[in-house]
Amino acid sequence: MTSAARRTAMLGAVFLMATSAIGPGFITQTTVFTVQMGAAFAFAILVSTLLDIAVQLNVWRVVGVSGLRTQELGNRVAPGLGWFLSALVFLGGVVFNVGNIAGAGLGANAMLGVDPKIGGVISAAIAIGIFSIRKAGVALDRVVMVLGVVMIALMLYVTLVSSPPIGAALKNTVLPSNIDFLVITTLVGGTVGGYITYAGAHRLLDSGATGPEYAGQIAMNSVLSIVITAIMRALLFLAILGVVAGGAHIAGENMAADAFKAAAGEIGMRVFGVVLWAAALTSVIGAAFTSVSFITLSTTAPRTRQWVTVVFIVFCAAIYAALGQAPQVLLIFAGAFNGLILPVGFGLLLWVAWRRPDLLGGYEYPRWLLGIGAVAWLLTVFLGISSLGGLAKLAG
Repeated sequence: MTSAARRTAMLGAVFLMATSAIGPGFITQTTVFTVQMGAAFAFAILVSTLLDIAVQLNVWRVVGVSGLRTQELGNRVAPGLGWFLSALVFLGGVVFNVGNIAGAGLGANAMLGVDPKIGGVISAAIAIGIFSIRKAGVALDRVVMVLGVVMIALMLYVTLVSSPPIGAALKNTVLPSNIDFLVITTLVGGTVGGYITYAGAHRLLDSGATGPEYAGQIAMNSVLSIVITAIMRALLFLAILGVVAGGAHIAGENMAADAFKAAAGEIGMRVFGVVLWAAALTSVIGAAFTSVSFITLSTTAPRTRQWVTVVFIVFCAAIYAALGQAPQVLLIFAGAFNGLILPVGFGLLLWVAWRRPDLLGGYEYPRWLLGIGAVAWLLTVFLGISSLGGLAKLAG
């Protein structure tokens, strides 16, 4: 791979992680919390972003320096641990991808007025087409980069027309009028939970930029992926905040759509459709790529991996076509699974960084990075305990 191709693949890894995080749930979460907390939500965005960076710095560094996928590292540490993690990621990926396809259908409906089920199936077909072509990796990188830029540009437009109270937002970023730690942990789980945690790092391996000599580049790109996600969340927050501050009443089942319409009228609704569709489609791509990366080996031929990914998306699309949506109970169940994946997978990678330098080619892992990773891991344990509570309620 040439240096230019490697740089493109690394940038593709950045956008794959960022756009995987920016899905339908991301838009809904940000809208609901902004309506609930107002300008004080700015502090939650700042803290969750710092925690996300702490997680991704470690995930990308361990995976990138080792040159091994997370499940391969897990099996080296304890036989079967990697496949256990793979099962969690894959099951969660299937359910959430049905939800992502449903989100794409809703986005297509708001954007073009097509039937949501038809829009979802067509969107899945587009994702299948991306993975079907011979140079799927190049297509994947370009699609997620273009759609990522489109989403940010459109959100900037809506933010400008909604005229948010920038001063109040800036003040609450450092001096919040209200702090809700549950909101912060929810944001962290939604941004770096489940398959999203590993999307960028696993794509990075395909670029060939692995090993200790790339540690600096890996660190820079891991932070950039979170910064892009944070920019999108901040713009969405400001856009909704402007609408709320302007006196509009935002309630009901689709608050994001109502907010976009209040900000920019019929154009706002179309913009919402494009943003939701782009967010959902890139999440379909990210979930498919990452889920399949957990059930295949690094030695698996790229073409074989492509066709397994196509089958994965077809399977998820068939479930969506049959049901019309992801069953709410299954989404909650998968969300709880995501809460379990994060402490297990992240703890595994921190263990490798701390106790298994042989898997890192003798690389001396920075102690400061391990330290902030340990602090972030404690939060993931809290998320995991919360998830167990959710599973207990479902079982009851």
